[in-house]
Amino acid sequence: MKLKKIVAVTLVAAMAVSSMFAAKAKKEKKTKKSKAAATKLITVGYAQVGAESDWRLANTQSFKETFVEANGYKLIFDDAQQKQENQIKAIRNFIQQDVDYIVVAPVVETGWETVLQEAKKAGIPVILSDRMMKVSDDSLYTAWVGGNFLKEGQDACKWLDAYLKSVGRDKDQINIVDLQGTIGASAQIGRTQGLEEAVKAHRNWKIVAQQTGEFTQSKGQEVMESILKSVSDIDVVYAENDNMAWGAIDAIKAAGKKPGVDIIIITFDAVRESFNRMLAGEINCAQECNPLHGPRTAEIIQKLERKEKVDKV
Repeated sequence: MKLKKIVAVTLVAAMAVSSMFAAKAKKEKKTKKSKAAATKLITVGYAQVGAESDWRLANTQSFKETFVEANGYKLIFDDAQQKQENQIKAIRNFIQQDVDYIVVAPVVETGWETVLQEAKKAGIPVILSDRMMKVSDDSLYTAWVGGNFLKEGQDACKWLDAYLKSVGRDKDQINIVDLQGTIGASAQIGRTQGLEEAVKAHRNWKIVAQQTGEFTQSKGQEVMESILKSVSDIDVVYAENDNMAWGAIDAIKAAGKKPGVDIIIITFDAVRESFNRMLAGEINCAQECNPLHGPRTAEIIQKLERKEKVDKV
């Protein structure tokens, strides 16, 4: 009889303990759920151009360091490998995943209307980074953050004008090679326009070759090698980004000429390696273009989260 009582008491105690643990687990689960709801991550889909240059790598790093869980974000990153069709596909995937914001560094300026209308219909704000889009309705994107590419081109040409005067060559015939970026990209359009405006304003300046190096070092070298074979008299290489300039420098050296001395080298972006090459005397001028757009984009998103108005540009 005593044994039965002991067993009964033990079972009751065990059931009480079990109920207590179940209640505690349920409470913890509820607490965790409420905490997760309170700290919901903002999901950002980023359609990046690719990894064609050192500037682009720094730009990507800026986003990956900014849009982290510790800052309240989840980043879905897509590398388009410099193809517009890949970016359009990425944007549609972001829409399907119902992200909170879409960020795009567009490969080229045109051809975005349809996919942007899809994003607008889904109620997802689109922010443009680095490069611009040309659309008939600018309400299709929320804001753009980037550099002033036309001003960069104009400033580079102002530098060239002052430099030629300082070395007594301002009256000489100046033959210029323009290594263009990806045709149709905002950086290419602005920097090319800056040069062409300056050439029109200087009767003794002439563009003797103008060809795309697609913003890559290998293509810049390939194009410059070809130009050096067909054009004998070159005074200036105007490379529309650093990596193409480095490729051009390799081609110029292989042709037995001194970059920075025999041929003036102007470049854009001004990443660390270009400063090293300036110190080595191979680059004469590097125009800055800031790649750190991550924090700027995050600032726009935080304003939108607070229902505040943001600048379009």
